[in-house]
Amino acid sequence: MLLALSMLLYALPHISFGSNFTWADLFGAVWAAFALLVIGAHLHFLLGVNEETAQQLAKVRRAKIEGWQGRIAQDVKDSGSL
Repeated sequence: MLLALSMLLYALPHISFGSNFTWADLFGAVWAAFALLVIGAHLHFLLGVNEETAQQLAKVRRAKIEGWQGRIAQDVKDSGSL
């Protein structure tokens, strides 16, 4: 993350966003967007946002499994055999 941030800080002053926008400037802007994406992904991981999402997904999975087990148990009960 630090490497991407340092490369971004080095590159941003060299990208011109004026009226004379060239292909090189477009490449620089796209490259800067990807660098920001990398930095954002690292910050997302470091801040632990995935842990909260993983906990919520685990709750949903448990609820689904309990629902499936309930339906299977009801089907077995209705049919009278395994």
